[in-house]
Amino acid sequence: MMLRSRAGALAAALLLSACSGSMIPPSATGPAPSRPVPSGEVATRPTPATPRPTLPVDMPTDPALVPGTAAALGVTRGPEVGSLIPSGERSRLALQAFRISCPTLMRRTDTSGLTRGSDWNNACAAASSWPDTSASEFFSRYFEAVQVGDGAAFVTGYYEPEIAGSRMRQPGYDVPIYRRPTDLIDVDLGQFSETLKGRTIRGKVAGTKFVPYDERKQIVSGVLAGRGLELAYAADPVEFFFLQVQGSGRLNLPDGGVMRIGYDGQNGRDYTGIGKLMKDRGLIKAGSMQDIMQYLRANPVEGAAIMNENKSFVFFRELTGAGPIGALGVPVTAEGTVAADPKYVPLGAPVLLSLDRAEPNGMWIAQDTGGAIKGANRFDSFWGAGARARGIAGGMSARGSALILLPIGSVARLTRP
Repeated sequence: MMLRSRAGALAAALLLSACSGSMIPPSATGPAPSRPVPSGEVATRPTPATPRPTLPVDMPTDPALVPGTAAALGVTRGPEVGSLIPSGERSRLALQAFRISCPTLMRRTDTSGLTRGSDWNNACAAASSWPDTSASEFFSRYFEAVQVGDGAAFVTGYYEPEIAGSRMRQPGYDVPIYRRPTDLIDVDLGQFSETLKGRTIRGKVAGTKFVPYDERKQIVSGVLAGRGLELAYAADPVEFFFLQVQGSGRLNLPDGGVMRIGYDGQNGRDYTGIGKLMKDRGLIKAGSMQDIMQYLRANPVEGAAIMNENKSFVFFRELTGAGPIGALGVPVTAEGTVAADPKYVPLGAPVLLSLDRAEPNGMWIAQDTGGAIKGANRFDSFWGAGARARGIAGGMSARGSALILLPIGSVARLTRP
C-alpha cells in the first residue's frame, strides 16, 4: 500500500505489536529543518466494541480449485447485507472509493477465484450515478455477503506520513530519497516454470548472473550516489525510515510547499520489523513507535545499524495528481480503503468489518495490498494524513469478523454442489 505493493505494511507491521499514537518527535541531532515536523503525542483512545460472531464454516470439496485462494479455502453465505451495514460516513466514503475502482475492477483478473470481471457490471453502472447520501442502500441492493474461511479478522492501520524534506540538497536536508533505479529488474518466475506461477523475484544483472539487489546498508552508504536518482532529500533518516514503511508520504518543503511522493518499487530484500528485534534484545520495553524512535535518536550509531538490519529499501516517485495511489492503480480513500491479500479478496470489492474496536467498523473497499498483509481476513485500514490519522493508525490492532461483499449472483456459483 500507495503504498501497498510497497515493502512494509504500516507501523504495526514494523513493530509486530500495537503502536502508541505518537507523532514522530523532532530530530535530536543535526540542523533543525526550516519547517519543523509535527511533534508531541496524539491521544487516541480506542473505543471498545463487540464484534459480530463469525459464521459456521462450509468447506469446499472441489479439487480443481486453485490452492491458496479464497475459493479453495471456502466461502460461507452471509446474512442479508441490509441487516449488516451501519449507516453513516463510512458507507458514503466506501461508495466513493468503489466508484473510482470500477473501471479497473471490471477488467482485471480476480486471483481470489471469487468473481469474474463481468460480475461487477451492474453494480458499477449503478454506482456511477448513485447518490452518496444513500450509500447503505446501494450496497444492500447490489451485493451479497460471504465469509472467507473462518472469517476471523485482524486489522491494523496505515497513514500518509508528513516529514520535512527538500527538492534540493541543502544544510539540514541530506538524506537522499531515491527514484527507482533502471537496473532493478522484476522477474516473473511463472514464465520459466508452471510450478512457480504467481511468484516473482527482484534483483539486477551482474555479468552473466542475476543477483540480489543492493541492501539498505549499501544504499544508505552511497552505492547509488552519482547516478542522478535523487528525487528529493529528507531532513531526518529516522523519519524517512518510517515513511518507507508506510510506502508514501508528504514532504513539507522549506518554502512552505508540499511534495507528495509514492511507492515506485522496492529492492527485493526481505522486510524485517525492527520493533520486535529491539524488544527481543531488551533495548525497548513497550515496543511502541515512540519507544523505537526515542532509542534510535538517543543512540544514532546503534540506531543506524538497527535500521540497516531491515535490508528492504523503498524507492519513490513524485505524485502530482490525486493520491496516494493503491495497488489497484487508483487513489486510496482516507477511512474508506483497506489493504488486503488479493488471493483472498478481489481488489475493488467491499469489505464489511465488525471488530472489537469501534473506529474501523463498517464498510471499506479493498484497493491496496501490502507486504505484511497476507492471508484471509487480514486487513490494513487507511486513515489519511495528519495527527488524527497517525494517532489512530499507529495504535490500530483490532480483531473480530469480516465479510466480503460480492455482486448478487456470485455466491450461487461459488456454493453450488
